[in-house]
Amino acid sequence: MNLIKYLVVGFVFGVVLTKTEAVSWYRIYEMFQFDSFHMYGIIMTAIATGVVGIQIIKRFDIKDIKGLPIEILDKERGTFRYWIGGLIFGLGWALVGSCPGPIYILLGSGFITVGFVLFGALFGTFIYGYFKDKLPH
Repeated sequence: MNLIKYLVVGFVFGVVLTKTEAVSWYRIYEMFQFDSFHMYGIIMTAIATGVVGIQIIKRFDIKDIKGLPIEILDKERGTFRYWIGGLIFGLGWALVGSCPGPIYILLGSGFITVGFVLFGALFGTFIYGYFKDKLPH
């Protein structure tokens, strides 16, 4: 039964991203060319939703689906690594025209060539996992 809940949420998320054109290569291209506010508006809405959601969880002591308290730990300082990681992520996003979330949505929509993007994302994750202990964190 739990699997069905996750599938429904994933399906709804996919429909929302598709209908808002957040998975459109053209919209992503517009964003990186600073030609349109569309994607920035979606990203800012997501950030605002996340901030409000975290505050609600913290202030009202919301429990998770199993009834356990949700613990949100403070992030450790380390701005340089976040800038480097964000730069690499953004460059990949700009080159491919898709961030990791919409890869599955685009595959489900019938864009088979996105399979190469999925392979690249999985391969990059594997490479990071292999070298993770040798990298400065």
